Amino acid sequence: MKQYVSFLLLLLVSFCAVTLSWANAILIPMDDQQTNHLKAYGIAYKILKDDQDVDWLLNYRGGSFLTKYSTAVETECRVRGVSFETVSDAKAASIRQQLSDPDLNMNVVTLQKAAKIIVYSPVKVGPAEFENTDAVLLVLTYAEIPFELVYDEEILKGDLAKYDWLHLHHEDFTGQYGRNMHRQSVADIKAQEDIAHKYGFAKVSQMKLSVAKKIKEFCAGGGYLFAMCSAGETLDIALAAEGLDIVGSQYDGDGVDADAQQKLDFTKTLAFGNFTLEADNGYRGFSTFSDINSSAGRSYEQSSGFFELFNFSAKWDVIPAMLCQNHESIIKEFFGQTTAFRKGAVKPSSLVMGEGKSSDRYIYGEVGRGQWTFYGGHDPEGSRGGGFRNPTDLKLHPHSPGYRLILNNVLFPSARKKKRKT
Repeated sequence: MKQYVSFLLLLLVSFCAVTLSWANAILIPMDDQQTNHLKAYGIAYKILKDDQDVDWLLNYRGGSFLTKYSTAVETECRVRGVSFETVSDAKAASIRQQLSDPDLNMNVVTLQKAAKIIVYSPVKVGPAEFENTDAVLLVLTYAEIPFELVYDEEILKGDLAKYDWLHLHHEDFTGQYGRNMHRQSVADIKAQEDIAHKYGFAKVSQMKLSVAKKIKEFCAGGGYLFAMCSAGETLDIALAAEGLDIVGSQYDGDGVDADAQQKLDFTKTLAFGNFTLEADNGYRGFSTFSDINSSAGRSYEQSSGFFELFNFSAKWDVIPAMLCQNHESIIKEFFGQTTAFRKGAVKPSSLVMGEGKSSDRYIYGEVGRGQWTFYGGHDPEGSRGGGFRNPTDLKLHPHSPGYRLILNNVLFPSARKKKRKT
């Protein structure tokens, strides 16, 4: 009996030794086998935060992640409900070798450092309940990726230099308080006016222009900018209209420059040109900002179609290939104050990564040493009801391909950047 027990113990020890030697890497699949795509990004970010590298396997099983095995990573995956597979060093090497095949549109990009993330949002200074529905705030929280909040004052003080990645909520950088459907409360407006007066600006529009210019400087200096909905549109409008008054008297007490449209300087913008400003329908009435917005004049039109991601070369066009990693290439369209971008308004220097039948939805560009991505629409899984937006419960959408695009952008600055050739 003792010999039998000893044999079983020896067998168990041998099995454990073999298992430990075999499980030298963890593969986090991002195809249909993944139980929670969105939280998988949070795992990747945490590994980077713990000073470990993550290999992003472009076009392999939906853009999977591969990292060195540790019990901590395994436990974290189990706790967060993220699917993973333990693989041997030999298997990991085989996967990397497969992805290096020049005949396959695949690649390995090593992520090395967790980006310092900030979100520009009025929730920093007030309730701003509409903006609590911001898709980036929602998905960063759900994926358990840490971030900080900033607003106009922090940017005016020069705090952007401390960070790597900046998201702009659905802001109005023209100083017209959103121009739509009671989006900003009296308290929200007063908070902006107070900051403007504190820093010596006569108007909120002047302060917002200064903020817009500092955001552009942050990007040109090597930062990464991600903006959704009206933020990208109004940022470029503000930059193009520098020195001009395009703000109606109902917002700032004086009239607009009658020749403002002819004086716009499109050389100052990041993504858009050849656009026409929209007339205003009155304070707290609905109006779009310009014909950059492909649904201009049609209010909050609920999109019912789909847009398609482009299939970039993972070896030659590494950056857009990273930003388009997904388990689905056809994605449900979604609405917003700026739903999508009119094709004729998108500069030739902007790279279109996703487009619908008549508009561009997802675009990328470079300025100086930095990069930016603009993504049309308010919330990839959002719906409208009762006159106001309700926060999306991402527990109901753990596989959202539209939200995955946001998280691709979050991880992008952690890569060794390679300039695209397209």
